[in-house]
Amino acid sequence: MSSPTRGYWCECWTQDLTTTEAPALRASFDAYSASQATRWVAIALRTISPALDSNASDRVWTWLYEERAETIQALMRSEPCTLTITQAGTHIAWTIRPALFLPLAHRQNTELPACTSSFKPHHRD
Repeated sequence: MSSPTRGYWCECWTQDLTTTEAPALRASFDAYSASQATRWVAIALRTISPALDSNASDRVWTWLYEERAETIQALMRSEPCTLTITQAGTHIAWTIRPALFLPLAHRQNTELPACTSSFKPHHRD
């Protein structure tokens, strides 16, 4: 059995500030390098930037061009990082945390692991 792999767990959460609803997870991504993790956030930011107001847009471009390298360095020191913006009553947060990924059955594999044949579902009487 192989050992755990170091990487980064990335998430994007949104919260409507005009309601009392809890934040909602919108996307997640498993990255295997700090650069890959920040690239995932950067792609999302560049995608939404045309629709942002000037304050949110300024925050996005500051992170992209001035703070992204600092984020990579912090991640390489195993420090979690968060980028937040607020746009028209919606709070958006991207988080990147160091993680250990356990070696499990590959998600794209068409053949199930051998242990699945020993599973016996319980039936109600």
